[in-house]
Amino acid sequence: MSLQDTSQVSNCSAMSDVLNRIGDKWSVMVVGMLGRNGTLRFNELKRLINGVSQRMLTLTLRNLERDGLVTRTIYPEVPPRVEYSLTALGKTLEGPIGALWDWSAENHASIIEARSVYDARESAATAEEPRRIAYARG
Repeated sequence: MSLQDTSQVSNCSAMSDVLNRIGDKWSVMVVGMLGRNGTLRFNELKRLINGVSQRMLTLTLRNLERDGLVTRTIYPEVPPRVEYSLTALGKTLEGPIGALWDWSAENHASIIEARSVYDARESAATAEEPRRIAYARG
């Protein structure tokens, strides 16, 4: 199926459904880290992904597993060892996510600069606007 024709409701729904999962920050980070590092344990992933909480990582891994992008392997040891890795479907995301990471790294400085220019322009425009004073009718 091709998602070229966005006038088709089913195509928009499919795109929305997929982007809701893989478009969030933590899913991109998890898939990226597993793609770059291979099989990882939970705490290894948590250390590699700056700022993710234990709860958010758990939810993200659960959702990625549900969607067939990540596999969870439990080893019957004491304490139990749990490892995560990309499935064959998850590995198909390595290229697009890798390209996104590379693009981000290459263009981050330009984006920061553009934000500064925009913010300065907005601050100047706000300062120049005449103040509107509301008078209460008595």
